[in-house]
Amino acid sequence: MSRPGSLCLLALEDGTVFTGRGFGAHDTRAGEVVFNTSMTGYQEILTDPSYCGQIVAMTFPQIGNYGVNREDVEAGRSYVSGFVVKELATRASNFRSAMTLDEYLKAENIIGMEGADTRALTRKLRVDGAMRGLITTEITDPVEAVRLAREAPSMVGADLVKLVAPKDKAYWSEGLDARYTKGREYHGRRFRVTAIDCGMKRNILRHLSDVGCDVSIVPPISRAQEILSESPDGVFVSNGPGDPAAVGYAIDCLKPLIGRVPIFGICLGHQLLALAVGAKTFKLKFGHRGANQPVQNLTTGKVEITAQNHGFAVDAASAEAVGLRTTHINLNDRTLEGFVHAEYPVLAVQYHPEASPGPHDATYLFDCFAEMMKTGQSPTVVGA
Repeated sequence: MSRPGSLCLLALEDGTVFTGRGFGAHDTRAGEVVFNTSMTGYQEILTDPSYCGQIVAMTFPQIGNYGVNREDVEAGRSYVSGFVVKELATRASNFRSAMTLDEYLKAENIIGMEGADTRALTRKLRVDGAMRGLITTEITDPVEAVRLAREAPSMVGADLVKLVAPKDKAYWSEGLDARYTKGREYHGRRFRVTAIDCGMKRNILRHLSDVGCDVSIVPPISRAQEILSESPDGVFVSNGPGDPAAVGYAIDCLKPLIGRVPIFGICLGHQLLALAVGAKTFKLKFGHRGANQPVQNLTTGKVEITAQNHGFAVDAASAEAVGLRTTHINLNDRTLEGFVHAEYPVLAVQYHPEASPGPHDATYLFDCFAEMMKTGQSPTVVGA
């Protein structure tokens, strides 16, 4: 059990140590330390499998004020290694709240830390880059904590998909909850879509259902022939954690599918598709994590405010060299945020059009996928 108010240490591999008060679980965990700039949505962040193996620090100062509910989880459990906030709200005020954030982290056996200087931590990660760390309510010796942080495995080369991906096939038919998100009025023919689940968020599935998809979910170790034998109208490749280059089995699955069936990829799926056609990926200095990232759609000229969570990116020059046409770029650092294949019906974006949390500027991409399945071609203008 956790000990409310007990000393909690966050040690970084460069020797920096932050102190605060522990909440949630009483434990010791290692992970990559990253920051997220979202003002709300901590529950969705905690349950996004893409954060597997990471200690997440929130830049917004007060977290937990609306509690945790049963509807807004993005997976069946939390995969984060730790959760760092400036100030923990001890009283939850929301009609949907079922428990406090402290109670939720206890139930999920996740270490929380409050009272840390999250502004100093964020600046360090921006200047020096994301780094390995250790969060602990058990170890009080800073030297020992730093030593263990330095022994933590690197995110580069880490296949974390195997820790979050399903083992068996499943089906999904639930759409968006009209009480909170206005859905589409879809009356056309239904599409048979196979979703390769590398750590998929549930809101992606809701949006797919909302544009007329009956979704069959398969693990990333599936064979391409198994997927094609189901005669899907389209294939979706999901988000997920870790280094995309380490998920060779998913890349091998995708290679024979390209050109055979329309494909839509999000986040890790974007990276895996790029690798499958011969492009390269690289590790970002501190990544993009938040619900307020500006992205420009190059085919329309419009700027979208997007939800993002990734620490790797596709190298734009290598992507263009293998026939991928850039459709979206990040306006903060000009990195590649979206592409279509010049010859085959393949569409992918690095960010999260399903949001949860975040703005809904990019939900049109699910409609683009539906149009691809109707025409068998990549859109010339994405979002027109």
